[in-house]
Amino acid sequence: MVCAGTSSFAAVAIISAYGDPPPAKATRLAVDALDGGDIVGLPTDTVYGLAADPFHTGASDRLFRLKSRPRAVGLPVLVAGEEQALGLCTAVPKVARRLMERYWPGPLTLVLPRRPDLDADLGEDDETIGIRCPAHPVPLAICGRLGPIATTSANRHGEPPLTTAEEVAKALGCEVVLVLDAGKCDQPPSTVVDCTGEAPKVLREGPVPAHEVAALA
Repeated sequence: MVCAGTSSFAAVAIISAYGDPPPAKATRLAVDALDGGDIVGLPTDTVYGLAADPFHTGASDRLFRLKSRPRAVGLPVLVAGEEQALGLCTAVPKVARRLMERYWPGPLTLVLPRRPDLDADLGEDDETIGIRCPAHPVPLAICGRLGPIATTSANRHGEPPLTTAEEVAKALGCEVVLVLDAGKCDQPPSTVVDCTGEAPKVLREGPVPAHEVAALA
């Protein structure tokens, strides 16, 4: 999609978010945009992502459309810590808590039983939820102020991930209101572990190796 009369790059604000904690202005602008149902590009400890407030009606729909992502492929959630995560799920097994304590913040996504009354749009699956606490100050600051956010890598579904704020702005600038810039993000995707069964199951191996997951089971 190209904005009428301008380039997609010129259509989006790129806001500096360097620092730990990031600048208060950057966090505030992102929180205000997300709270209004808009889509924001942001850095993470893996690659750049797109974020939406899943509790805001219509926001996740916009994110699915922007990604060209089927709703059957649910959106994972970023949280500021274990307390926020536990508010999203139920019947959390002890192994999941051990994994949180050992690897969060970090590149580990846990698939957990979703709270049945959770009013968040993450796709078609109402029984499970993927949750991660990232080791990056920008999403941690946003989640700390706004609450859990739905995220996905900043690229069209099936295309390579984007690793800089400029790449996000050029590719998706018409459809996001701002991109927070904290330099290049080009780390491998997180390890994904399903903790809904009797034993944890590694669905995707990443920086956290499968044998370490098994050792905590």
